[in-house]
Amino acid sequence: MNELKKKLAEIQAQAEKKINEDGIDPEKVRIEYLGKKGDLTAVLRSMGSLSPEERPQIGQLANKVRAAIEAAIEARKQHLKASQLEHRLMSEKLDVTMPGERFEIGHRHPLTKIRRELEDIFLGLGFSIAEGPEVEYDYYNFQALNIPPNHPARDTQDTFYITDSVLLRSQTSPVQVRVMEKQKPPIRIISPGRVYRADDVDATHSPLFHQLEGLVVDRGITMGDLKGVLELFAKNTFGEGTRIRFRPHHFPFTEPSAEVDVSCFACGGKGCRLCKGEGWIEILGAGMVHPKVLSGCGIDPNEYSGFAFGFGIERVAMLKYHIDDMRLLYENDMRFLSQF
Repeated sequence: MNELKKKLAEIQAQAEKKINEDGIDPEKVRIEYLGKKGDLTAVLRSMGSLSPEERPQIGQLANKVRAAIEAAIEARKQHLKASQLEHRLMSEKLDVTMPGERFEIGHRHPLTKIRRELEDIFLGLGFSIAEGPEVEYDYYNFQALNIPPNHPARDTQDTFYITDSVLLRSQTSPVQVRVMEKQKPPIRIISPGRVYRADDVDATHSPLFHQLEGLVVDRGITMGDLKGVLELFAKNTFGEGTRIRFRPHHFPFTEPSAEVDVSCFACGGKGCRLCKGEGWIEILGAGMVHPKVLSGCGIDPNEYSGFAFGFGIERVAMLKYHIDDMRLLYENDMRFLSQF
């Protein structure tokens, strides 16, 4: 009996020591000492050699040892759980005093930036924005604009035809025709958008580019009104000191027609590399809407008159930002785009 008591005391001491060792799984200790093949179970099986008076004493002592080991195991589990939680809290804590990570903020593409600036200028002058399809009928792109069937602009070398009567629009002027067909004067619109022409890609040409065209139709509209609008556009875009000049030209859908230059905003008209020493930079085409175009849209040219103008948005961007190659606007090189 004394040997069993001594053995039970040793089992309890060994188990409690092992439970508190680093890296030991308490559950493995429980199996080692309290499992079916454990040390304590082996002692209990040897109780058959004891007298009936000794068995209750050893049984009570064995139960106390079992309870002590189980309590030590549970305490160790709770300690490990608390340690794991503390480690997790320390590793996942957020220091609100630390500066946050800086993220690069995107910005508008230079073409989008220029387009919106131009739209704001004309919206401030009372214009509204009109849009139309990029896949257009030959009628709206050419015929309704007084461009005859044998005109060079209709040639397949210049225009992307889908069928004989459907094409990718080569200008945003068809939008003006569509508006005049549906809306009675007064009309005051701009039509910005993508256009397509069969040009080879180089520093100043692209098969896809952007235009902004304007149209005003009302009673008593004159070239003086056109000049006033374009002067305001030039001053707001290139600076208050900018001047404009008209040079006679020919467009099938306007009569009279003119090409419009702005005074060089880099040299003030004295002559420099930007303006090629001339002091002037060609910027757009304009004129009074041809009477045939008005009558074709159901507007009486004897009662109403109007003016139209149009220019390339890429050209404005290149002039304003001193860009010498249009391809830079389409290549998406971040070294270039980040400058804007």
